[in-house]
Parts: sequence; C-alpha cells; structure tokens
Amino acid sequence: MIQFQNILDSLAIGWVFVTFLIIAVLVSEVGYRFGYWLQNRTRDEKEGPTSMIVGSLLALMAFLLAISMGMAADRFNRRRSLVLEEANSIGTTYLRAGYLPEPASAEVRNLIRAYVPLRIVSDKLEGVNESISQSSEIQDKLWSIAEELARNNPESQVLALFIESLNQTIDLHEMRIVAGIYSRVPQSILLLLIAGSLLTLAAMGYNSGLMQKRSSTSAVLMILVLGAVITLVVDLDRPQDGLVNVDQRALIDLQEQIGTPGLIKNP
Repeated sequence: MIQFQNILDSLAIGWVFVTFLIIAVLVSEVGYRFGYWLQNRTRDEKEGPTSMIVGSLLALMAFLLAISMGMAADRFNRRRSLVLEEANSIGTTYLRAGYLPEPASAEVRNLIRAYVPLRIVSDKLEGVNESISQSSEIQDKLWSIAEELARNNPESQVLALFIESLNQTIDLHEMRIVAGIYSRVPQSILLLLIAGSLLTLAAMGYNSGLMQKRSSTSAVLMILVLGAVITLVVDLDRPQDGLVNVDQRALIDLQEQIGTPGLIKNP
C-alpha cells in the first residue's frame, strides 16, 4: 500500500501548496457549476438548508485544522528540544571523559569529536541512514571502552558518572531517530484534513451556484488560507527539507567548542 505521507514527502513544500491550490480551484469551480446547473434545472424546487450545512463544514474544518496544527507543532517542538538535550548530554560526556585515565580519556574525546558532526542534521535528508550507522559504530566503541574501564575499576565513582552521561547520550540518539523519522502526524489525519478541505470548498461552490452569485475574492482568499495552513502542517510534520527546520545551533556550537577529530584542545 502506497503511504500518503510518502507521496507528500516526495513533493517540495512549494509544490504541496501549488498542487493544493490547483485542485482546490478546480473542485470549487466544479461545485459552483454543478449548483448553478442544478438550480436552473430545478428552479421550481426548494433547496434544503445548504448554507447551514456549509457553515457546519467550515466549523468542523476549523476544529480539524486546530487539532492537526497542534499535533504537528508538538512533534516539531519535541524534535527541537531533543537537539538541545543531546548537545548538553554529549557535552557532559565529553567533559566527564577527562576523569578517565589515559589513553582512554584522549581516545573517548576524539571519538566524541567525530560523533558530534554526525548528529547535526542538514537541510536535506540525504545521508541520514549513513550518519545513523556511523553514530551507532562510535557508540559501540565508546561503550566498549567504558566496559573495559568498569571491569578494571568497578568501584570508581567518577567512572560511574561518565557511564551515566554516556548512557543518556546513547538513549537520546534513539529518541531523536524516533522523533525525527517515525513520530509523524497520523496519515489518516492528513488525509481527512485535505479531503475535508476540498469537500468544504466544493460545498461552498455548490451553495454559491444554487444562489447563482458568488464572491470570487472570498473564494480565492479561502483557498489561499486553507492551502497555507495545510502546507504549514505538512512542513512542520517533516523532519527536514522544508521551510521550517529544526535549528541545529546547539550541536554546531558544541562542535566548535570541542574541535575536530584528531585535535586535542588545551584546557
């Protein structure tokens, strides 16, 4: 089964907006022409409470838009907060590595210097799987060093502090993967949002056709506003590759502070 979100993800954000506008204009125009034709054909028949139905649909769409926006914003804020948490955890692990005996201390810090760039997500999702794989390899190396030190120094309190921060760093890595790749607005919500918006626009056009008069300005404004809100929901739901991206400044600052792999900074 083709995933609807995969289809949306394959489109640039600008094209999501343009595609919705084109379809929305066509749907609204078809609704208007059908209502106009039906009114001329059944002029002597009294229509039901179409305006009331349209008003109910608009209220329902406003409620659904609010829910969708809230879900997308919550997931976006979660991804943003995890970047700061991970930067703090990696920084703490790097500092506590100074407690370790040499050469383990220098080796751990050098591995962390190589680890930080892998955690900085670019505006494009290309290479994400490779970065995750390399991050896991470095985590395995760091944990192996910690295991060896723990066997030799089972009662060391400072080593326990290092292992605690390292464990938190590894946990945050997995949390970022889940939040960035798998924690999305449910596909059924997006489908209902887009289909409901198009149905509402068709009903508005149909109602205008029955009355045989319409305001083109109001119709265009409604389409533009709906298109902008839906596009924003889709953009917020994307981990990257959109107009609204998660700021990676915390990790970038950390990278500048600790330096690059192979370079040992003086205290």
